Amino acid sequence: MTTSEPRVVLYTRPSCHLCDTARDVVEAVTADTGTGWREVDISHGPESGALTAKYGEYVPVVEVDGVQQGFWRIDPARLARLLA
Repeated sequence: MTTSEPRVVLYTRPSCHLCDTARDVVEAVTADTGTGWREVDISHGPESGALTAKYGEYVPVVEVDGVQQGFWRIDPARLARLLA
């Protein structure tokens, strides 16, 4: 059995209303497309310093297949096209 990383990664931080909205978008689109995703809180964990430096005030940030595809407001139609 092969385990692979999810195609979609959503970078967030606590108390971020845009992150809550982005999470809803990512959950809905990935459910429709059958795509795996994961959420990474940039303020916690061993990489938090590097992630905070990289994304700072741009969260939420969404990556598809390791490539940043959007930040702040995630367009569900665009995300769906990227996952098609």
